[in-house]
Amino acid sequence: MIQALPERMSFEDFLEWHPENGRQYELHNGIVIEMEPTGQHELVGGFLAEELTLEIRKLKLPYTIPRSCLLKPNLPDYGYRPDVVILNKTLLAEEPLWEKASTIQYGKTVPLVIEVVSTNWQDDYAHKLVEYEAMGISEYWIVDSRALGAIRYIGKPKQPTISVCQLIEGEYQLQRFIAGQRLESGIFPELDLTTDAIFQAAEL
Repeated sequence: MIQALPERMSFEDFLEWHPENGRQYELHNGIVIEMEPTGQHELVGGFLAEELTLEIRKLKLPYTIPRSCLLKPNLPDYGYRPDVVILNKTLLAEEPLWEKASTIQYGKTVPLVIEVVSTNWQDDYAHKLVEYEAMGISEYWIVDSRALGAIRYIGKPKQPTISVCQLIEGEYQLQRFIAGQRLESGIFPELDLTTDAIFQAAEL
């Protein structure tokens, strides 16, 4: 669940704002949004970060997964905090806001971004998909382990689904994966990761 806070801010003010409550926030059209992930949400995101870290180390790629990172889409007064984001360390020096505010502006710095779907599923399937595509982020995973998205996104009957969007000629080409399937990733072509393992990560 997400909760809108009353403050309106510019993106610049948002970068300077440091709440003392330890919570995470995004900026949507100048509105500060408090992110309130569930326990299942956190388990899935943590599992994916662990699995991808192992793959990065195995292949000795110049990638890192930051604990917290802000993505600045090509819109004024927007800032997104993905559940998992992979950064190319060799390109961080070209990011003007990285050192000061761990903020990424250029999609080429982001090989892969992952959103774990919550009750605000419209953001992940619509708004963020369009903006990550416009930024030029190579790959975007939408992990809908609770089948919250609309039928037009995950099909009927609704079932847990992972949508892998790969940027081809400037547009995302989407492939859906359901229970019992192995993910296919252009960024990690050797990745041995099944949908079942991801969905089971949400279970205690």
